[in-house]
Amino acid sequence: MSAHSATSAPGRTAPMTKEERKVILGSSLGTVFEWYDFYLYGSLAGLIGTHFFSQYPEGTRNIFALLTFAAGFLVRPFGALVFGRIGDLVGRKYTFLVTIVIMGASTFVVGLLPGSETIGIAAPILLVLLRCLQGLALGGEYGGAATYVAEHAPNGRRGFYTSFIQITATAGLFLSLLVILGVRTWTGEADFAAWGWRVPFLVSIVLLGISVWIRSTLNESPAFQKMKSEGTGSKAPLSEAFGKWSNAKWALLALLGLTMGQAVVWYTGQFYALFFLGSILKVDGPTTNLLIAWSLLLGSGGFVLFGWLSDKIGRKPIILGGCLIAALTYFPLFKLLTAEANPALNQAQQTIPVQVLTDPASCSFQFNPVGTTRFTQPCDIAKSALARASVQYSVEGGVAAGETAIRINNGAPIRATDPAFAQQLAAGLTAAGYPAASNPTVVKMAGPFDIFREQPAVIIGVLTVLVIYVTMVYGPIAAALVELFPTRIRYSSMSLPYHIGNGWFGGLLPATSLAMVAQTGDIYFGLWYPIVIALATFVIGMIFIPETKDRDIFDDASSTTR
Repeated sequence: MSAHSATSAPGRTAPMTKEERKVILGSSLGTVFEWYDFYLYGSLAGLIGTHFFSQYPEGTRNIFALLTFAAGFLVRPFGALVFGRIGDLVGRKYTFLVTIVIMGASTFVVGLLPGSETIGIAAPILLVLLRCLQGLALGGEYGGAATYVAEHAPNGRRGFYTSFIQITATAGLFLSLLVILGVRTWTGEADFAAWGWRVPFLVSIVLLGISVWIRSTLNESPAFQKMKSEGTGSKAPLSEAFGKWSNAKWALLALLGLTMGQAVVWYTGQFYALFFLGSILKVDGPTTNLLIAWSLLLGSGGFVLFGWLSDKIGRKPIILGGCLIAALTYFPLFKLLTAEANPALNQAQQTIPVQVLTDPASCSFQFNPVGTTRFTQPCDIAKSALARASVQYSVEGGVAAGETAIRINNGAPIRATDPAFAQQLAAGLTAAGYPAASNPTVVKMAGPFDIFREQPAVIIGVLTVLVIYVTMVYGPIAAALVELFPTRIRYSSMSLPYHIGNGWFGGLLPATSLAMVAQTGDIYFGLWYPIVIALATFVIGMIFIPETKDRDIFDDASSTTR
């Protein structure tokens, strides 16, 4: 494409050219890689802990495996700064060619890395280093892909073009599940645990090869070429983007008025829904995965639909409307999930009173994002046990200082310091009417196409609505972020708020919501975290974020940050 092709036909509705399709494919494959690795490591964290932290007890192994997983998230904003600066100085194409090579090579090497039984402490050190390299590369990958596609897109079609990048999260999920399932079937469980888990990491080299080949054949983005030819590029993009308040305020507003709310709606609709079904409603793993997979399959077309619609009516109405609708409907939707997925549990929660008798001041707020903190006070032990059992409870006084007990259905108190506390609690809950592990009312799917019964059909319907909310806020976000910033600092400026919003606000959602549930004894109380943040984004966005769909991103004078 020529340097001016994207501006020559504003609002053009002709089909994509072959070059434009290649631009979208080459850019999207990197984000498929991002999510493939994300789901792959998350799904196999237990086995990774076994092989790379074998010198520790099982509980400690799992903690270190999760900490290693978290390391990749923590460094993403730093990657956004490093590669954002390079992208604004050197170019979009070469920067995100480098990021995908680093990311893909790191994923592949995890499959080759010897375990701690072979090379000792070097194994976990190298694993953490690889995760950090992946995180740094990912910090630059999304901003590069979104910027590159948007700068190739014709005016009036940026939402549609960039929406294909957003759908890659679903593609990465399906790809990882498919590869893991295929390898498990091929090797058997024993061999998969011994060595087969490495195969999904190793086969990623195929995706890397295809991605590098396609990206190496692409041209630099027209907007960057135009900027370079006119000599208007920034010599210090980070200082200009974040060191000047006139520019930095827009990065802050992009975080608070767009990506913060987008992130919590996205995480609630996919990751928290997955956690809620499995951990709180006690739906078995295969059924949970099938329910989520069907909702993703049915709802993911919304990414492209809302990206296209944002070109017609604007980014703000769709993104902020998605935040508002989600915030207003989360409680009834999740309550409907409970009623359908586990009717016996739902009935018990509504009819069986349970109290924690304690001094509330002795209870901790059990915020534990990476699983390293141990809560040992009697109140914390009692609350944690009830939260794991998905029991609704209230907190009351009524025992001596330092003591904590649980009273079920006005029965005799069960003291948290009793050595047989866990057994007594389980027996007391079952006797009162809480369902046992063999609960026959909980939803269970016999196979992938067991979806035509009322119970799974309603649940898939609710989950699909949650996914549609995700597509509303996520489909147009790339175009909205690109259009907020001028070409000379665009890569740097959009990457940081995106990764802070999604990596930190979104990434902390499961741990924060679980702590809120344990604190209050209400399985729905954790929903206040995404609701409050989504509403805050709606208000801030409505007041401070301008509509950008009609901006000419080739004309830096029209940018918000002028």
